[in-house]
Amino acid sequence: MSETRATEMVLDVKNLQTVFFTNSGLFRAVDDVSFSVGRGETLAIVGESGCGKSVSALSIMRLVPDPPGRIVGGSVILEGTDLLALDDAAMRGIRGNRISMIFQEPMTSLNPVMRIGDQIIEAVRLHQKVTNKEAWQRAVEMLRLVRIPEPERRAREYPHQLSGGMRQRAMIAMALACRPALLIADEPTTALDVTIQAQILALIVDLQKTLGTGLILITHDLGVVAQTAQRVIVMYAGKKVEEATVEALFENPRHPYTRGLMASMPAVIALGAQSDARLTEIPGMVPSLTNLPPGCAFAPRCKLAVDRCRQAYPPLEEVTPNHWAACWRAGELTGAV
Repeated sequence: MSETRATEMVLDVKNLQTVFFTNSGLFRAVDDVSFSVGRGETLAIVGESGCGKSVSALSIMRLVPDPPGRIVGGSVILEGTDLLALDDAAMRGIRGNRISMIFQEPMTSLNPVMRIGDQIIEAVRLHQKVTNKEAWQRAVEMLRLVRIPEPERRAREYPHQLSGGMRQRAMIAMALACRPALLIADEPTTALDVTIQAQILALIVDLQKTLGTGLILITHDLGVVAQTAQRVIVMYAGKKVEEATVEALFENPRHPYTRGLMASMPAVIALGAQSDARLTEIPGMVPSLTNLPPGCAFAPRCKLAVDRCRQAYPPLEEVTPNHWAACWRAGELTGAV
């Protein structure tokens, strides 16, 4: 379901299903989701909290906690290798080497009692046959690549001695130290202030182009998507509800949920918005994934919902070339929000 040609494909996810067995029932966190990422391409996964974005990423990395979670279906093909078929030892050889992940809060991922340089060395020496001196040189080189000033000195410092933006840069350096084919960035700027956010996003996109890495960017910020991605997947209640190029999605969103997300973005007065304009909101809440309503999961919150929407779940169909939407009324929705 993409323009990505097989020869350029880094990751191909097909019919991924991840569930959590909880006291309140079976929780379908990722329900039959498919997508692909090409070399040097940025794919954004968008949706509000609880829609399954991060669990999709953890499923690809095989980091879903078991119990209570389990990947129960589908395939995750990374450069011809099905990650779901590998044993734990083989997966450890791939994780951090051919596929890496940047998390939201760097302080939860960095070891507070290890120097920054030593943490990057650990990642390099685990996967590549290099001497300690060569690994240290690689660590300093990576810190320079992510534009940390005085990289030799910073490599000898501990995480608490760095600012939030510097720590996130160090995390990016660690993730890219082994030159992975695929990088997953899970809301990498959420914990940072706005000016640093822009720098970190520009840095990730810059490095991705330099190294030719495929990038999955998980976010709820459509402004970030417009700036960085080539293709977008919109998720709701564990399912993919829309997929398109960035241009097509912003020019003509075909799912009411996507249109609701776009309408709820704050308008900028300097660009002609009225000063007293109210923010549009999507009414209601994401339904519990253990007790989904019959039919379309978005129907209880949707102004366009008809009886058919409440009775049967709409299939994901190609509305226009390379633009898919799971909505019975997608053909009626035209034009920008």
